[in-house]
Amino acid sequence: MKIVVLGNQARSVASFWSVLMRRMRGAGHEVICMVPAGDVATEGRLAALGACPPDAPGFPKAPALRIVNYPLDRKGLNPLWDAATFASLCKTFLREKPDLLFATTIKPVIYGCMAARLAGVDHIYATITGLGYAFEADSRLKRCVNRLSVSLYRRALKDVEGVFFQNRDDLDVFRTAGILGPRARVLMARGGTGVDTHRFAEAPLPPLPADDTPPEARRIVFLLVARLLEAKGLREYAAAARLLKSKYPAAEFRLLGPAEQGVGSVSERLVRQWEDRCGITYLGQATDVRPHLAEAHVLVLPSWREGTPTAIMEGMSMGRPAVVTDVPGCREVVTDGVNGRLCRLRDAASLAAGMEHFLLNPQDIAVMGRKGRQLACDEFDATVVARRILDDMRVPQPSARLDEIR
Repeated sequence: MKIVVLGNQARSVASFWSVLMRRMRGAGHEVICMVPAGDVATEGRLAALGACPPDAPGFPKAPALRIVNYPLDRKGLNPLWDAATFASLCKTFLREKPDLLFATTIKPVIYGCMAARLAGVDHIYATITGLGYAFEADSRLKRCVNRLSVSLYRRALKDVEGVFFQNRDDLDVFRTAGILGPRARVLMARGGTGVDTHRFAEAPLPPLPADDTPPEARRIVFLLVARLLEAKGLREYAAAARLLKSKYPAAEFRLLGPAEQGVGSVSERLVRQWEDRCGITYLGQATDVRPHLAEAHVLVLPSWREGTPTAIMEGMSMGRPAVVTDVPGCREVVTDGVNGRLCRLRDAASLAAGMEHFLLNPQDIAVMGRKGRQLACDEFDATVVARRILDDMRVPQPSARLDEIR
């Protein structure tokens, strides 16, 4: 088969779908990864994806993964840009004649599915990785964007072969909004994109404070990994850090993630102000988050809503507990009191209380971390998730031996 994997940026496709594409290639399928231009280094890593060692006996020789660029303004509202995106996708699909489209994130799903149907692609699948800005609807502008998004989604998902959801709450929103028809084939991708539990191997915890260390002297490192977006709960994290820093001056609060532009973003300038006011350390952007996860004791994500929080699953896989909001996506991977703590939405005091638990009970960090690692391996391993997705799309898969050569 010739398969197109369509995403909104090379970095996210590489982070979330590498294992899936590796399995596709391992079965001998031709894979085209379509992403906007601008990230040559990540495109190189994607193109170099290998399903198995060269000349491994018993495995098909898969053709090289190809990168094809297309124009996309991920967060913009300019209809001329979106028209250019749609036209480019139509042109590419007509030229490449893929057998199957696997589209992820909002604009690639909307314009990719419509273009694929127009180009006569036989098998079209969409993955709803989260609802994002378009479904917040807490201002006049957002309500207008929501109405437009619902209309476009309804048109795009009409007659597609299947729609993957990462949690039941997002499915309910689509059902209520009338986006999905009664005969739509709904597929659940438990674990979202999954986590590569081999790559994100369990890592030793940084030293924990001794039992007799006063709480105010306990050095516990909290880490939030997220793009600089308001909906990731950055303001709540800053407020919670400020509350805790006054009581626990030895605690550390770190923030790792790339800057964003446009509506809903948090400026890097404001984040730098939080360094002085709230005691947060901004680490910028990293091509490999594993060293930062290894240096942390506890992961934090006070997001307003998620599809499935990959950063939290990566932290779990490395043996770290998490403090997250009790919202769709987050509560699918964190169980309160088992592998982390849940807090209330947009409530800095509740978030601070969840984080304070680990300052007062540092022994729980190791206990909950081990449970999180076990859950990641049992339920959210990327190979297991990829196998389920390919089964649901009826795509022939490589033999079981591929899983032995990871």
